[in-house]
Amino acid sequence: MSDRRSENSSGDEPSSSSSIPDEVWERFIRDSERDIRKSAPKEPSARARQVAERLKGQPEPAGWRTGPAWQEMNGRAARRRKVWAVIGLPVAVAVAVVAMRPSLIPGDPFGSAAAHTDSAASRLPDETAAPTAPPSAVAARTPTLAHPFAGSPALRWADGEAGIVLPKATALGSIPKDRVELALQQTKKLLVDANLNPEVVAGAHPDAALAVLDPKQPRMLEELDTALRHPSKAHDPLSLFSRFDPEDVMPAGKVVKTRGRITFARGKFEGVAVHADYTFVYPVVPVDGSGEVTRTIVRRVIDTELPDPARYQVTPGRLTLVSYNEDAGNSACDIDDGFLHPQFPSQAPTGSAAPSGPSVDPYDRSRKIGDGPEGCGRVSRT
Repeated sequence: MSDRRSENSSGDEPSSSSSIPDEVWERFIRDSERDIRKSAPKEPSARARQVAERLKGQPEPAGWRTGPAWQEMNGRAARRRKVWAVIGLPVAVAVAVVAMRPSLIPGDPFGSAAAHTDSAASRLPDETAAPTAPPSAVAARTPTLAHPFAGSPALRWADGEAGIVLPKATALGSIPKDRVELALQQTKKLLVDANLNPEVVAGAHPDAALAVLDPKQPRMLEELDTALRHPSKAHDPLSLFSRFDPEDVMPAGKVVKTRGRITFARGKFEGVAVHADYTFVYPVVPVDGSGEVTRTIVRRVIDTELPDPARYQVTPGRLTLVSYNEDAGNSACDIDDGFLHPQFPSQAPTGSAAPSGPSVDPYDRSRKIGDGPEGCGRVSRT
């Protein structure tokens, strides 16, 4: 039996008797030895070594400083595109020519009325909430080079960039106001260059739009570059950019009408999420010199986020493109060359896909984007 002594409370001489019974002390020693043996490192089994080796090759789960959850998004932004061809069939071409080009009738009875409508139109207030109905019907007028928006609800819309009005930036909890402002401004740059830059609309490379996107988002810039350089049905640049073939059509004037809204909220990647929903109306004429004017209407809904660079491996100040959806009204349905192809009333529809199903109003911003029949849809007005 071992001799164990404990100090007395005064700290002077050791006590002559133990304060712990012998059987308790021996049980403590046995338990301690058992716990030490259990916690000692062990050689892993062959099965454990196989599992560990297999897991080495798998990606780490998304988490702190691993970048936005690319695994959830598969590294890609969700996208969807719906095309609506012009309503009307070749048998109605003669009627369409008279309706859209009354100048062929002596005296051009509608010309002066169209001019008066243009000059008297007042701009609509900015859109601040989702519309609940399509725009009201307007008097049928013939669009011309002098009045390309005659007979269109877009006549009262804002011109170009003036229609992209940013909301006042405010802090989102711990996210400061300046980061919210940066997310809004970067999203606006994307919208403006992708849809309103005259060079991009004429087919040029959208450098400014691409410059706001994060190059660390897997495959995003590579896929967009492929779509721009080698467009196809699988890689369609029109999903994000408005482009016309300069060998086919040219702008009818310098104005593109714009209407929509932009909002922000706290995002899923601890950053600023921006939602933009805009419609752009492009008046064009064929390059053959006929002077006939038609319009193509493009609606875009995009979602971006400016993630927190302190928490995720992202490029500071660059946007993550979460999703982008597009409806194109009055464009050939089955041409996948990376350009919008407006249909003119005096021409037979191009492409092999004939418009079918009920018609859709391309100006209807109350409609969920992408709604409508599969295949080549029809528009009720341009």
